[in-house]
This record gives sequence, structure tokens and C-alpha cells, in this order.
Amino acid sequence: MRFEEQTIEGRNAVLEAFRAGKTVDKLFVLDGCQDGPVRTIVREAKKHDTIINFVTKERLDHMSETGKHQGVIAYTAVYEYSEVEDILKAAKEKGEPPFLFILDGIEDPHNLGAIIRTANLAGAHGVIIPKRRAVGLTATVAKASAGAISYTPVAKVTNLVATMEELKKEGLWFVCADMGGETMYRLDLKGPIGVVIGNEGDGVSKLVKEHCDMVASIPMKGDIDSLNASVAAGVLAYEIVRQRLGMK
Repeated sequence: MRFEEQTIEGRNAVLEAFRAGKTVDKLFVLDGCQDGPVRTIVREAKKHDTIINFVTKERLDHMSETGKHQGVIAYTAVYEYSEVEDILKAAKEKGEPPFLFILDGIEDPHNLGAIIRTANLAGAHGVIIPKRRAVGLTATVAKASAGAISYTPVAKVTNLVATMEELKKEGLWFVCADMGGETMYRLDLKGPIGVVIGNEGDGVSKLVKEHCDMVASIPMKGDIDSLNASVAAGVLAYEIVRQRLGMK
């Protein structure tokens, strides 16, 4: 199911979006505004666990495309999010061990789109992203995915660590990409696996890394010491593909 809107402005429009069941990623509200309609919108947002940002009028004016925001602007997902269970179901239906990506705070929409594209091409069954401090399924993400967003389930969760622990109960192992790890060619990456890719600047967060079963480093011979997040995801994903195919 594809959503028609990405940005919604105005009190009635935003309230109707919530009541119609649209997936609202973020809500921006004029700081200090406490009238009845705005309180109702904020209440609906909290009910749906939407991220709420209280901002200045100048910020809203800058964000507004119509100039008639009435103190509220909502960002909706371009595509509907899946559930983690949908990803596991997709693997089961194909008769394959689950293969998924967990993205720890990817903020660049081009990176997210590229990773979704790589996930699809590498045969991964889905992608999991956090609700906070990360980009959602925007139009830019959809474009960067080159259509893969229509075929690869993307689930949004409140707590990555809790989700990882639940997936471990389903038999998954987790490997994160980090410079301080074991060379990826020496790791056994077959079977049910989740690839954890960290934020563009800080990498995988300490808590998420502690819950990974393996830490993989990608050999690098150049003069700089890091890869773009989407490139790292691709390199590690295709080592998993190589091992799954039993190639030398």
C-alpha cells in the first residue's frame, strides 16, 4: 500500500491523517501552543507513539510548503511499514534461513535507500530501523532504493536491542560491521543472520554492539579508514551471499 502524502499541514488535515490510520513518522508543533485542536492532535500523536517535536514559528514557516500550517506539520511515510513478523514470514515462505538488516541510526535517506536496494538484490528478507534518531521511508529513500522499497519489507521498532533479543529466540545470530572486529572472511556467516550497520558518523552504538554475536571488519588497504554505511552494508551482505552459495 502506497501513501499519497509525505507532508501534511494544517490542524484538520493532520488530525484526519491520524484518524484515518496513516503512518505519521514525525509531528512538528508550534512550541507553547496549547489550544484545544492542538492538544487533540498531540493526544492522537501520543496514542500512536509518534515522535513529537515542539519548534519555533520560524522553523515551521521554513518547513511549510503552503504557508498555512496553523502551527502543525506532519511527515508521513511514503510507504507503509511492515512488522518484524512479516520479515520472518517472508523467509519461511521461501524456505530460507532468515537474513535481515538492522540499521542503527542511519540518518541519510540516500544511504537508507541504497541499503534497501542492496538488501533486495542480496536476497535479504527485510530491513529493521529504529523509530527515533533515524530517517524514515521518505520520497528520497524510495527514489534511492530504485524500486526495491516496493519488494523489501521495512519494519520500524521502538527498541533495537529488545528486537534483537526477540529475534535471537527465533534462532538468529547478529553480526555488526566495525573496524575493531574479526576479518569478515574468517567468520561463519551462514544460517539465520542479522547484519547490523551503524550510524554514518558514530557507527554501531555501544549497547547494540554488545548484543551482537560477532563483530566483522572489512579489510581496507587505502589511506582512509572507513566506508560509507551503504557500501559497508553491501560488502558484508555479499560475503554472506558467497558463504550461503558455498563458493570458495
